[in-house]
Amino acid sequence: MRPRYSFSSRHTSQAKDPKNIRKQRKKYPDLAEKVLESSDIILEVLDARFPNETRNTKVEKWIKEHDKKLIFVLNKADLAQNIDNPPIPNKKVSCKKRTGIKSLRDRIKMLASKIKKDDKIIVGVVGYPNTGKSSLINVLIGKNSAKTGSDAGFTKGIQKLRLTSEISLLDSPGVIPKEEYSSIAQEKLARHAKVGARSYSQIRDPEMIITQVIKEFPNLLENYYKINSEGDAEKLLEIFGRKRNILKKGNEVDVDKAARLILKDWQEGRLR
Repeated sequence: MRPRYSFSSRHTSQAKDPKNIRKQRKKYPDLAEKVLESSDIILEVLDARFPNETRNTKVEKWIKEHDKKLIFVLNKADLAQNIDNPPIPNKKVSCKKRTGIKSLRDRIKMLASKIKKDDKIIVGVVGYPNTGKSSLINVLIGKNSAKTGSDAGFTKGIQKLRLTSEISLLDSPGVIPKEEYSSIAQEKLARHAKVGARSYSQIRDPEMIITQVIKEFPNLLENYYKINSEGDAEKLLEIFGRKRNILKKGNEVDVDKAARLILKDWQEGRLR
């Protein structure tokens, strides 16, 4: 029986053919559904900076209805100074710093020991694009077996990997819930770009995203880049572009490129 929910995905293909894009968007949710159906325990990987914004409530509802075990994994904890109202039960980890991994691994083993099953226990890893699912699998198993990438939606298929002789891990493509997926709604675009679910290289109007970040996190970009823009996104991009020599013909700042470079730093975790 297939899960009673639908959600969409973000692809990384450079192909321009609309038919190709539609096929990719259809394929990824199907793969994620298979991971859920096959798993006894599910790790929902969240960005510790935005735990509630990177939750997939449709997936969580399905997990609850099917009485499967769920652990919220708050990844990138090294980038989060404070985590407000995190979902429970959770484990805070940093794949980059390799902190919290043993505690998470022990929690998985404890839950697995309570499940009566003749064959291996399957642990599915799900979450928004670019929350670090494949990186988490790699640090859990202690080697680089799961493919990783900085672009949102890098994983293109299900990967089954061995955690212990009794436990296997399933990686899945990152997906955005269908009701949140929009190529037009600016608020949704800003939110997805902010949490890394849409890559800095793929979004439209990156300047608008920078404006949203400045509103939500006053002085963060100014302090990091040592720019006094008085909270004005246009002024910040102008000064940043000239400092980095990001110029077009006529000695004008290439605002689009400047905004994408700032988003790249943001999405790759250079800004706390």
